[in-house]
Order: sequence, then C-alpha cells, then structure tokens
Amino acid sequence: MSSQQTSSNQTNWTLWGSTLSPFALKVEVLLRFARLPYRWLPAQGGFSEALRFSRRRAQLVRGRLPLSWPPLDELDEFPLVPFLFGARGENLYDSSAIGFWLDAQGHTQEPLLIPAGDGPLRFAVRLVDEALDEVGLYLVHHNRWVVSARDNDAGLRLESEMRPLLGPLARVVGRAFPARQVRRLPYLFSVAPPGASFGDLPARLRPPERLGFPETHALLDAAFSQLLAALEPIVATQAFLFGERFTLADASLYGQLAMNRLDPSADSRIRSCAPALHAWVERLSRGEFRGHAAAGELTLTGVHAPLLAWIAGTFVPLMQQNHDAWERHAARGETRFNEAAFDAGRSLYDGELMGRPFRSVAKTFQVRVWRDLRRDWAALPVASQAQLVNLLPAGTRLDRSGVEA
Repeated sequence: MSSQQTSSNQTNWTLWGSTLSPFALKVEVLLRFARLPYRWLPAQGGFSEALRFSRRRAQLVRGRLPLSWPPLDELDEFPLVPFLFGARGENLYDSSAIGFWLDAQGHTQEPLLIPAGDGPLRFAVRLVDEALDEVGLYLVHHNRWVVSARDNDAGLRLESEMRPLLGPLARVVGRAFPARQVRRLPYLFSVAPPGASFGDLPARLRPPERLGFPETHALLDAAFSQLLAALEPIVATQAFLFGERFTLADASLYGQLAMNRLDPSADSRIRSCAPALHAWVERLSRGEFRGHAAAGELTLTGVHAPLLAWIAGTFVPLMQQNHDAWERHAARGETRFNEAAFDAGRSLYDGELMGRPFRSVAKTFQVRVWRDLRRDWAALPVASQAQLVNLLPAGTRLDRSGVEA
C-alpha cells in the first residue's frame, strides 16, 4: 500500500477506495500531484474511523448528505469507489470530476490539470481521459481476470485492505471478490470463446462465455496491443502524454495501467511490449513527477496520431453505438440500464468494434460522457477543430453533432 506518509493530525484528505480500482489509483496520483496529504480508508484507519466513513459514503449515495461535486443528473450512477472526502468536509466522487474540482479550487496551482482556453489541447486531454476511463477499464479488467487469471492475488489484497473495517469477515470478502469479478466479465466486455482453455482453474475463476454473446477476448487483446503501441513512442520521447506537464490524461493513463502492476502476467505483458511505458507507470507509482515543468510546453503533434487513431477506432464508435442504443431503448419506454439491466437481459444491443462483433448493455453514464464531449467539441473554434481533424485517420468525422466514427 503506497501513500503519502504524514502524521494523523496532518492527513486532511481521505481517499475511500481500494488500490484494486483504477479510478482510485487515478485519484491518488492527482492528490500526489497536488501535494495534498491523504490516507486510504479503510486500509489505513482503525475500525471506528473506517465505519464512520463507510456510513458517510452510504449517506451520500442515499441522498442524505450533500454532494460537493460533481452535480448529478439522471444519467449518473454512483460507483462503489472511489470517494474523496476533503479537509473542509467536502464530499466528492468521479475521478475526472475530482481533477476539474482540484483545478477550480486552486489546489493544483499553475499549471492546471486541464489546459485553459478553447484550444485543441484542452479537448484532446479530455478526450484521452474519457477514452482511457471507458475503454481502458475493459482492457485492464480483462488483463487481471483473463491474462492474469492464474497468478493474480487481488482477493488477498482486498482482504488486507478491508480488515480494519470488517475484521475476520474480510477473509470472506477477499475469497468472494475474485469469483464476483469473474462473473462480471461479460458486463465489462470480456466474453470467453467456446472451449477456452481455462480448465485448470477452479470453476468459479474461469472466464465465462455468455449465451448469445460473441466472444471478445481477441478484440480486447488486439485493442490493448494497439494502445500500448500508440503510447510507447510518446512516453519514450517526452515526460508526459502532452509534453512537459502532467495533465488529467496522464492521471487517467496511470490509473488504468497501474491497476495491473501487481497482476504478474499482465504486468509482464506491458513490460515486454512497452518498456518505456512500463517504466513511466513505475515512476508515477513512486510519486515521481520528474520532467514536469510548471512553465513547460504542451504540444499536440504527429506523435499523438496513433493514440488518436486508437480512440477513433475504439472509444468513438463504442460511445456512439451505446448512445444510439440508449435512445432506442428509452424511446420504447425502457427505464432499466447499466449493470442491473445487463443481469436481467434488458437494454442489450449488438455492435461492432475493430471489425469484430460484440453485445453489450446501454450504459447511462457513457451517454453522459458522450454528450459532454459533443458539447465541448461544438464549442471549439473551427481552427482548433481543424488541428485535431488533421491528426485523425481519414474517414473519422468530427462535426457539429460531436465526435463520430
């Protein structure tokens, strides 16, 4: 467990979450960048403190405590983790929104995590951040529970983190967690092919097929390989994704890839395919922002074209297909979406990514992401739009309705 080391009375920020979550790791690196003292709970607290914050989170979710940020609408969905509880009683959730809030409150000073103004860099940082949060999440969960199916110890790590709150019951949670996550794989886009070779694993840990669903293991493996290939030349030649300054996009990339640091087979794959990227993640895991310059330049050049091409081939069509599916189901009177709908076989849709079929469920939080990006794209000056379009693959359209494949 890594954290800023401060005495109890100096630790003003509480990160409620687990190092097993890419979004909690993303918030951690944001806090480190902002030099805000924090502790992880429940892992680094005693029972009474952990219980108090657990109840505080529950009251937020139930609407009995005010949420400081972000504002909610009907498309949003509270996660299990992370939540950030501030030094002055702030109640925050959503890793990207926390980055915006830290900027707005002056915690990051200058430079900002999200570039100011209406130039192409601000949109590019937001686009990369959201793409890694949405598609990257599928990839790193697939890495843990499929690629590292035989050698990850996620259950034991969760047991250790939950022990201050749950005591002896933490062992039960730690044992149940891997089976739960494996069952959830189809919801997280990972569907095993018929006859997949996982017979040596206990039945509860075998990556599942799902009747009527196309297999997606090959799709996810190809998407991850392409992402590593796109990122490696960027971090091999500059300190951060967009040059000499750490941004929200870097925090998102770190959060996703750092999730697999302790999943041996997945980590080995990253180290082998993208050694510079692996070293970059390790450096940030130690809280080292070497190369960051407050007055450093941010750039958007040809080195970013492969990353933008990856986004255009994965995130863009996925968000558009999800949005269209949500509209179709909502028009028919459907009110159930996200994981509950998936488990009930409702609000499903068939789509295609990278020339391969998939089946998923309409997710309202992805609709929210897509609408926000469309709005931001429409607000960009024509010259800024043109700079981005010139780096995208031929055939990708970014028009008045938003980013479209």
